[in-house]
Amino acid sequence: MPTVTYAVTPVPVTMDEWQKQQARQIIGDAEDLVRQTADDAGQSVTLAGTDVVDAPTITTLIDLSKDTGMIVVGSRGHGAFRRGLLGSVSTALVHHAHCPVAVIHDAPLPHRDAPVVLGVDGSPVSDRATGIAFEEAAQRSVELIAVHAWSDTTLIAAHAWGDGGLLAESAADRAAVSARAEAMLAERLASWQSSYPGVAVRRVVVCDRPAHFLAEESENAQLLVVGSHGRGGFAGMLLGSVSTKLAHTVRVPLIVARKS
Repeated sequence: MPTVTYAVTPVPVTMDEWQKQQARQIIGDAEDLVRQTADDAGQSVTLAGTDVVDAPTITTLIDLSKDTGMIVVGSRGHGAFRRGLLGSVSTALVHHAHCPVAVIHDAPLPHRDAPVVLGVDGSPVSDRATGIAFEEAAQRSVELIAVHAWSDTTLIAAHAWGDGGLLAESAADRAAVSARAEAMLAERLASWQSSYPGVAVRRVVVCDRPAHFLAEESENAQLLVVGSHGRGGFAGMLLGSVSTKLAHTVRVPLIVARKS
């Protein structure tokens, strides 16, 4: 009598179970990477915990940011669809998180001796960015480059300069705005320099588009730090667009300070 062999077909996992398996794998890979990175740097690290949440990504991360010191995300995912999805996540957090947001790109990590670059506009949230930048520069033992970029087509906000505003229409106007910008920058950095005397600071004031100049300056940096919004009104929208553009264009890690 012939032998009959029965093939056993595995029962396919449901989409829900597959997603959970993928999530657990991603978390496991992340834990391994954190430990390996710490080992390579000769440091110890303690993982407070991990979690897999079945909920909308953006709203969940924004809610978690209320009780978080900093939230870190990648700039994009893998493939066309995931790349657009993760781009929307990082953009939403830059605009709506309740804590500083670090956006990490897939470019090679910069040299450890590269400086930290800071964008300063004189607003309260810019002061938060300044504190973060000094702390990061101190921990890394590197130079801090503090940049204020202004445009001669941009109306300078009255409360930033202590008068009725100024539109730089001539060479003399531009020189006056530049001088006042340099004084403002020095003033905004003074208290932080006292708190971090070991951090070497280089001040840069330029007449250029902020996003354009900061992106160029960051090419030789290991970290770029900016505020999420500016002084309110038109200037605020400009700086908001600066942080958004930088989040999508720079290749180095970017920290965007948020209002608490």
